[in-house]
Amino acid sequence: MAYTTLIDTDALKGMLNNSECVIVDCRFSLNDPDAGYQAFCQSHIPGAVYANLDHDLSSPIIPGQTGRHPMPTPEIFAARLGTWGIDKDVQVVVYDDVGGAIASRLWWMLKWLGHENAAVLNGGWTAWKAADLPVSNEPYICAARIFEMNLQTHLLVDADMVESIRLDSDYCLIDSRSRERYLGENETIDTIGGHIPGAVNIPFAGNIDESGFFISGEQILQRFESAIGQRSPRHIVLYCGSGVTACHNILALIHAGLDMPRLYVGSWSGWIAAGNRSMAQR
Repeated sequence: MAYTTLIDTDALKGMLNNSECVIVDCRFSLNDPDAGYQAFCQSHIPGAVYANLDHDLSSPIIPGQTGRHPMPTPEIFAARLGTWGIDKDVQVVVYDDVGGAIASRLWWMLKWLGHENAAVLNGGWTAWKAADLPVSNEPYICAARIFEMNLQTHLLVDADMVESIRLDSDYCLIDSRSRERYLGENETIDTIGGHIPGAVNIPFAGNIDESGFFISGEQILQRFESAIGQRSPRHIVLYCGSGVTACHNILALIHAGLDMPRLYVGSWSGWIAAGNRSMAQR
């Protein structure tokens, strides 16, 4: 069975010794970029490799041009996937310890390169530990493979397209950050607070329950229905602070049965980097 959105701990437990399954630990803290790797070294799901948000899932920041987590070139990312033992045939399972907020970025990037069999561990590291399932602190050496990408260029939009559609009623632009950051209140990450004018706010954190598991597809659709209406997925564009947690909203929508919407990866940090874009508070 292939998993393309979410996978539970029981299913992953049964795949631990499967050479055709690659597990990727995506734990990461914006406040302490080394903390995730240190935690991985101390304990992780057996057989997992580690992906660093800043170094593996992003390219270097270009001041005045990019947001905080620009997308790496497809060729560089495909080569990285190969070093992790991922090719077109393997099942990939990604996890973190923050409800999928970081892992969903890697999930989305795999979809961007045309790899369908990728899923986020529902409940993540917290659920794995709570179930008293096996852990390891041993490094995992995987056999490299060649990842042949099938790039889905339509899944990404740039700032110019966002500018052209943000007030177009045929489109829906969704800001995935917290309500406070959307309103420009208590902004602690980016240099300017606010949001892209025309965007509606649907915080990604509402996709999970108090235990860190995704809510049902029906509940997710209820969260989004008033914003997206009957619009085509290609007319739904999501962003966040730096193109990471918006992927959590995208995962939620796919989990709920919708087709893939689009991502503005530059997001708010990229929007304000240029210095000449329209901005809104409240």
